This record gives sequence, C-alpha cells and structure tokens, in this order.
Amino acid sequence: MAFSLRQVRYFVAIAETGSISGAARHLSISQSTITEAVQELEQDLGFKLVERATYGMSLTLKGYQFLRHAEKILAEVSNARRVLSEGTAPSEGRLNLGVTPLVASYILADLLARFRRAFPLLEVSVVEDGRDYLEHLLIGGELDIAVMVLPPRPTLLSLEAEIVEASRYRLWLPLGHRFAQAAEVSLRDLAEEPQILLAIDEIDEAPKHAWQQLGLRPPTAFRTRSVEAVRSLVATGAGLAVLPDLTYRPWSLEGDKIEARRIQEDLPAVSVGVVWRRGSRLSPAASQFLSVVQTYRTHRQRA
Repeated sequence: MAFSLRQVRYFVAIAETGSISGAARHLSISQSTITEAVQELEQDLGFKLVERATYGMSLTLKGYQFLRHAEKILAEVSNARRVLSEGTAPSEGRLNLGVTPLVASYILADLLARFRRAFPLLEVSVVEDGRDYLEHLLIGGELDIAVMVLPPRPTLLSLEAEIVEASRYRLWLPLGHRFAQAAEVSLRDLAEEPQILLAIDEIDEAPKHAWQQLGLRPPTAFRTRSVEAVRSLVATGAGLAVLPDLTYRPWSLEGDKIEARRIQEDLPAVSVGVVWRRGSRLSPAASQFLSVVQTYRTHRQRA
C-alpha cells in the first residue's frame, strides 16, 4: 500500500465532520483537494470508504472498519512527535486507574494505547466499576485517578474533576425508517415508538426525565446493559434508542446500518471526566496520565 498520511487525515476529517464541505472547512483546504485525495485512497485500498447520504457523506462498512486503523495511524504519528519533542525519558512506576463501564467500552482503549506509547515503563492496573464505588476508592487512596461518566451536578466536594468529552444525545433508528427523512426529530414524535433502553452509567436518566417533563411514556421494547445488543435491536427494527454520540457506530455487529438524527429538545450532554481526590498530590504516573488525557481531549475538540 502506498497511501499517504495526508490521504488518511482527509478521510478521517470526512468521517468526523460527516461531509466533504465540513472536512474542507476544518482543514482549511478546497473540497476538490479532499475529494481527489480520498478517491486515490479508495483506489489504493481497493474498496469504497465513503458514500453520499441524505445529509452529507456516510462511511461504508469497509470505511468504518478502516477508520479505526486510520485513527490509530494518526495517533501514533502525533504521539511520536510529542515524545520526541519532549526529549525526556518516561519514569518507572505504577498507575492505579478506575473507569466506569461506558468509559471502559469507548474511551479506555485509546487512552491506554496513548499512555503506553508515551510511557512504556509504567505499569497500569485498571478497576472497572460504578461511579459510587470508584469515588469511594479515590477518597480512600486506593486509586490514583479515574475516568468516569460524571453526574449532572458534583456529588462530592472531596473530588476534583476535569471534563474530557461532552456527548450530545441523538436518536438511533434503522435504515429506511420514516424518521430517517428528517434532519431532526422531536421526542413528542416518539411517544408511540418502542424504545431500546441502555441501562449503563445512568445515561438513560436524561431521556427518562425528558419524557416525564413532556408527560409522555413511550413503550419499552427492551432494556439492556449491552450497547451491541442495542445496535442489533435498533438495526433490525425492534425499536428506537436515544443515546449519546459517544456510543454511536453506524453498523451493528451483523453489518446492518444504523441511522442517527438530532433531537429537537435540549437534553443535557453526557460528560466524561477525569477525577482525582481534591487536595492530594497526584503521583508522577497520574500526572503523566492526566497529560495524555488532555492531549486526547484536544484531539477530540478539533474533530
């Protein structure tokens, strides 16, 4: 393969912005330059990566699979530049890290990969559990730092948090659903639609509260702690789901397409944050992990 970093970067920009025009604005280059580069990339790989959708561009199944590798390629290059520019050798030590289930599924792998590339001599021990228990371990000094879905309001003054990512809610629906013709959908329109609920990290609380405020109670088709189960059920038409963008992927494990549309109502975003005990001095390992998290946040904000 002879594709270039430039082509990979342009492809990722299309995936992140959802359109060639959005990628062009983000990269401050012409649309024709991006189009040509991605077409060359597709020719080199031997398969289509993007296709026109009702609103902008969408990834093909092969495109979605390649995106994971493309993001890793760009992350490796970015980390290599950062480590080489710092010119400092990483220290030895151990990091005791806590994560909530949603973080473990969607953010942890990327954070750990970045951390281990930058500080290969540091040992990492990870505990996955609910927010309440992780807060208990942080206060007790059994964890150095944790990455978790934050509550809408701070619950413990003894902990300090820094937001890593804020993820808005969208409606998931199967290919060909009548709501797929709209750019956005009101929760009122979903009153009679069976819902697939994801009961993990309390992310079902915001939609539930919104339904109550509207005086609506849509039927529940299924309640699960598995995001993959939600994808499969939505993709096959068993129901719709209102979930944060953090968990969205356009394909189920079976290869069925999943659409996503904006919600008209202003649901509070799901915030993921890095948390540590207030007033305590972060260990060298925790400080280094925090620097990696901040780099990750900067990358996500530019996306």
